[in-house]
Amino acid sequence: MEEKLKLYEEKMEKSLEVLESEFSSIRAGRANPHVLDKLRVDYYGTPTPLQQVGNITVPEARMIVIAPWEKSLLKSIEKTILTSDLGLNPTNDGTVIRLVFPELTEERRKDLAKDIKKKGEAAKVAIRNLRRDANEVFKKMEKASEISEDDLEDAEEKIQKMTDKYAEKIDKAVEAKTKEIMTV
Repeated sequence: MEEKLKLYEEKMEKSLEVLESEFSSIRAGRANPHVLDKLRVDYYGTPTPLQQVGNITVPEARMIVIAPWEKSLLKSIEKTILTSDLGLNPTNDGTVIRLVFPELTEERRKDLAKDIKKKGEAAKVAIRNLRRDANEVFKKMEKASEISEDDLEDAEEKIQKMTDKYAEKIDKAVEAKTKEIMTV
């Protein structure tokens, strides 16, 4: 029973990690190199993460500079950024690519805050689904006389506490990211 509880806790932790990685790719008006994490560049026919084909630096609060290891990659990197959903226009000077992050408008901030809330709710739904699945597993175990009725109640209580703990962590993550977005 304990190993099953551990398994569900790991799954809940994964849900939280996925949410946090989604949040890291939402830009907040400040240059954050993590917004480039999902981008893949065509490197000799292989989709390769942008971080592996060049040096990414943040020289100013609202600028990212990408210096590719090979000059031949400049066009490919530029094209990847233009076709992504980042909404950034890369500036290519022949040696590096500069990405300037414009200030976010109030309307855009509110849209991002709504999006953050939606992602948070989706993560909570995932956690509640895990709770439901865990409870079903424990009920089946009790029916099959693998665990006692007291063990079932104990397991359901632990799963509920776990669910509450992760729901609270999600709320805190949503609150922190919303605050970051709304701060001018």
